[in-house]
Amino acid sequence: MNRHKTSMAHSRRDFLRTAGCGFGMVAMQSMLAAESLAVRAPHHAARAKRVIFMFMQGGPSHMDMFEHKPELEKRNGQPLSFKLPQNYEAPGIRDSRLFGPIGKFVRQGRRGMLMTEMLPHLGGVVDDLCFLHGMHADSEAHAPAIRQLHTGHSIQVRPSMGAWTLYGLGTENQNLPGFVSICPELSGDGGTPQLFGSAFLPAIYQGTPIGQAHDARNARIDYLRDAGISTDEQRRQLDFLQDVNRRYTSDGGADSELEGRAASFELAFRMQMEAPRVLDLAAETDATKALYGIGEKETDDFGRQCLMARRMAEAGVRFVQITDGGWDHHGKLRQSLPVRCKAVDKPIAGLIKDLKQRGLLEDTLVLWGGEFGRTPFDQDLSQGKAPITDRGREHNPKGFTMFMAGGGVKPGISHGETDEFGWEAVQGKVHIHDLHATMLHLLGIDHERLTYRYTGRDFRLTDVFGRVVKEILA
Repeated sequence: MNRHKTSMAHSRRDFLRTAGCGFGMVAMQSMLAAESLAVRAPHHAARAKRVIFMFMQGGPSHMDMFEHKPELEKRNGQPLSFKLPQNYEAPGIRDSRLFGPIGKFVRQGRRGMLMTEMLPHLGGVVDDLCFLHGMHADSEAHAPAIRQLHTGHSIQVRPSMGAWTLYGLGTENQNLPGFVSICPELSGDGGTPQLFGSAFLPAIYQGTPIGQAHDARNARIDYLRDAGISTDEQRRQLDFLQDVNRRYTSDGGADSELEGRAASFELAFRMQMEAPRVLDLAAETDATKALYGIGEKETDDFGRQCLMARRMAEAGVRFVQITDGGWDHHGKLRQSLPVRCKAVDKPIAGLIKDLKQRGLLEDTLVLWGGEFGRTPFDQDLSQGKAPITDRGREHNPKGFTMFMAGGGVKPGISHGETDEFGWEAVQGKVHIHDLHATMLHLLGIDHERLTYRYTGRDFRLTDVFGRVVKEILA
């Protein structure tokens, strides 16, 4: 059941590459068949069929939102009672003090789970959420931390988790991309197509970007339809182009990038009818749009992303990623964090409710989080020139919170915790590799068996690490 290229497969490909005229066409056709997007059987019984990943770029502050720390609140403004690592360097922390939560924590749900009052709508669905308070990662810098969250490696170029998912399972809808990234952030710290790329996996497994950051209203797949020619003419043009590609491979041998591009042309042709329909939110009722906060200034953009994600999931897309930027609060945390919470609170809760009432939540894994958390002490980038109310928090990969919902995780629980100040994960620790292993397990994939041979070794999303967090499985 291993999903990997064996030495036998390479030998067969080498034979076809060096064979006479006509075998290149066979190589291309067999490769496209073997590496198609058709649904493939999982390693074991799956609890989730698809993933919706909500990426909060910048690093949300866990002790202000989800993990109440009474001692930190009590000692707000006092000197640090723990030592920072000797090599710890960050601007504006020389005279740092403990920084308590900026808002009140209130009890939500049947179990009275504590969370910030800044997320009242999310509090209404807290009984469906599974919090991971013991998250930790390896880098305190945005770019490597974001790469690790998305690809499992902080430095090297590796396939994204969406590409691995699509490679392992295929997709349920052959007329839509199996992996989409809605309104990705492609600028600033860490913004790069690598976050939805396939790296050394065949190109057909890379994600399809839809729209641009902060402009969900105009999100679409570019160049999908040429209004200047008919569908029949497009079909003839595509057939001619594919014939040219086949002739090229018969002379030069199999080329995975060319094969992926050829497959993408076929997919684009099939998408012309279905993709615009799925992306058209006009078909939704006013009540559904209101559920997501569409039409409201603060929530319209992210609400549209969430509703598109639900429509994509419902249409059979395997992995959907949506992004909200602006969570990097080095300064003015008191002013900025409530704005970000307002922007995502109603849309996220609306997505959970909508998936649940449509019967999709039970086999859709929803994942929320950023690349790391924030420090329990303040940061003053103004070097004393700005008032204390303008201070923020530095990056913190040592301990932070993410949450899951649906797809086979226990609802209404909190797993793990950081120390009394929220500085470092101390119980129920979950590394990014463990998160990936657990996600794949819920999809029916053994993370140690989902491999791809490249440059003489087998690669996987979790590299040589990762354990399934069985404590959160329903």
